[in-house]
Amino acid sequence: MDITSNTNIGEKGDLENTNSQTAIKAGSITASKLMRWAGLAAMGAGIIYLIVQLIHPADVLASISTAQWAFVHFLSMAMDLLALLGLTGLYARQAGKAGRLGLAGYLLFGLFWAVSVAFHFTEAVIEPALVAVAPKFVAGAVAMVSGGPSEVSLGTLPVIYNLVGLAGYLLGGLLFGIATFRAGVLPRWAGGLLAFGAAVTVLGGLIPHPLNRIMAVPMGLALAWLGYALFSERREQSSETLPGEGSRQIPKTGAD
Repeated sequence: MDITSNTNIGEKGDLENTNSQTAIKAGSITASKLMRWAGLAAMGAGIIYLIVQLIHPADVLASISTAQWAFVHFLSMAMDLLALLGLTGLYARQAGKAGRLGLAGYLLFGLFWAVSVAFHFTEAVIEPALVAVAPKFVAGAVAMVSGGPSEVSLGTLPVIYNLVGLAGYLLGGLLFGIATFRAGVLPRWAGGLLAFGAAVTVLGGLIPHPLNRIMAVPMGLALAWLGYALFSERREQSSETLPGEGSRQIPKTGAD
């Protein structure tokens, strides 16, 4: 028996196994990475929310066919998806301390962003296609968002829009902000600002459109702040040795 040959084969196998483990480890997706990505998503959603208020065209029929209208609402769709991802990470980070209040806020607030994807898709794709053949319907849909009257029946659309706004954005944002403030895992005042940003929308009816877009500023800042806190949060790296594997170590992440 060639002992040297067997030894070389064993060493080669160990080397290949080590290289394989290193490659898997390098490309692995950890909870820490997911939290950071969720933080980036929340930051992006908050920043886009602020930008949209600045570049949104006038809510009139003449704006529907413009490139600016399409761009703003496609951008809003991206914001909705980022907000969903970011909100999930924010909730997951503090789920243990946010309690039922946090869960209720997460579900309601998440519902708002999920339904907003459909509304923004309608504004970006469907309304420009209908503006020439059904201008009164499109004008009514635009008026629904801006708070004006409609000349034609929009069916259940106004009911869904207002219900999701009240239960999702206002109540959901308020509950999630309060739960974040109480949990104390993420910056308390960012949670307080989110709750304020949701509650202050009730004053939007007192300010004429589009000036009432200023009411979105606290919410945008709160999302960006919470996202940055989640993204930049320092995480402790610890390791444990698996039985029978000697020097092989697996990193564990935990919040400071």
